[in-house]
Amino acid sequence: METYSILKDLAIIVIFAKTCGIIARKLKAPQVVGEIIAGLLIGPCVLGLVQQTEFLSQMAEIGVILLMFSAGLETDLKELLKTGPIAFAIACAGVFIPLVFGTLLYMGFYGYAPWGSEKFFTAVFTGVIMTATSVSITVQSLKELGRLKSKVGTTILSAAIIDDVIGIVVLTFVIGFKNPESNPASVVVSTVLFFVFAVIVGFISYKIFKWVDNRYPHTRRIPIAGLAYCLALSYIAERYFGIADITGAYVAGIILCSIKDSDYIVEKMDINSYMFFGPVFFASIGLKTNIDNLNMEVLWFSIGFVLVALISKIVGCGFMALACKFRPADSLKIGIGMMTRGEVALIVSQKGLSVGLLNPVYFTSVILLIITSSVATPILLKLLYLRDEKIENRRDHEAFLYKTHRDEEEE
Repeated sequence: METYSILKDLAIIVIFAKTCGIIARKLKAPQVVGEIIAGLLIGPCVLGLVQQTEFLSQMAEIGVILLMFSAGLETDLKELLKTGPIAFAIACAGVFIPLVFGTLLYMGFYGYAPWGSEKFFTAVFTGVIMTATSVSITVQSLKELGRLKSKVGTTILSAAIIDDVIGIVVLTFVIGFKNPESNPASVVVSTVLFFVFAVIVGFISYKIFKWVDNRYPHTRRIPIAGLAYCLALSYIAERYFGIADITGAYVAGIILCSIKDSDYIVEKMDINSYMFFGPVFFASIGLKTNIDNLNMEVLWFSIGFVLVALISKIVGCGFMALACKFRPADSLKIGIGMMTRGEVALIVSQKGLSVGLLNPVYFTSVILLIITSSVATPILLKLLYLRDEKIENRRDHEAFLYKTHRDEEEE
């Protein structure tokens, strides 16, 4: 009976997600906005047709892994290496500013907390939740806009990956200070070892895939092997190095992005992601929302939490991008592109619950942040790019009129 219930849930998710996605596209909004809203509609908040289950969470995790793998495959490696140092600086600012702002927010609501107290670690953990960036929604939005391979898109991708690694290291340090049994230094070592492992194994893997691709070009065995490689590296990252599986998936895509059939692998991955795993992932964000325990105190804190989390990312990443000589308009895009929260924020929050750093009632604040940022980011990015297109078209038109006027004067 349980199997049949799962099939029913999946059918409802796919139908609602794609329908709402089409409506969103008709309204000139990104499809992901519609899919997230679909999750809200069918979840416990509104209709209650589908409940979040462990199975759906796992399906959603596969969805985000495929999305990150495709993002890695579509990355311009030369552009990535060029933007690496800048992305690192942006990521550091994107962690530091939200961490400080989040800590101050908690203390502003509940009073000053001295160093080493339980209250102090709870305040710092509030900031730690804000450090996480969910690049998957931004990736999908940039793909729809055709801007994923741009300098801004590549910078956001690189900075978000680095951001999550730094955020996880900070989380471990906070837990380590609270719990003497934890060893924060081991996380730093594990992170370094993973990237050393990725470079060595990645070089060997790239040579093997390149040989197979030259010998059997444009055959289905290439995307099948690529998918298996993505899943394997995701597992290794999470299981043996304590790094988020989505980081492993993105690295797998980066390793394979330079082979001839990388676009062919993306094409095959997108079929699965677009039809099934993508809608399940984006709808699951809405499904996780439950406002049963919401009261005025939690509501006001949640509003402050959402505003501070969004603004601190824009300020931190945007100003650092500006300092790195990006145009003001592009700096704003980077700041907004980095403000989405998703699966990593949930992972961090659940870790906080398990070690007593987060009261369960404030989990609602995290969900509201994820939903607000997930809906607002694609819309704002689209508006910014449309504004740029209008400005460029106007300049081209003015240049054309000026050239025409000058030609007429010369005649």
